[in-house]
Amino acid sequence: MKVSRISENKNEKFRRLAENRTNAIIQKLQLLGNLSNKTIYDYSDEEVKKMFAAIDASLNEVKEKYKAAQKSESKKFKF
Repeated sequence: MKVSRISENKNEKFRRLAENRTNAIIQKLQLLGNLSNKTIYDYSDEEVKKMFAAIDASLNEVKEKYKAAQKSESKKFKF
């Protein structure tokens, strides 16, 4: 059952966008993996390390955003 975007709530919107964006990232990672074929491409261990260091750093930045959002929510005062 498809939900009209006009009537979708915040969680439904998050789930729709997160699913699409996560699948896009997975597809790009699979394409990156295709470059590992040494019969077609030439690369050094250092290049691979730099590539994955950049990916790891970016992933860690995004993870920290979610951790920060959870921390700020828990610090709200409530009676």
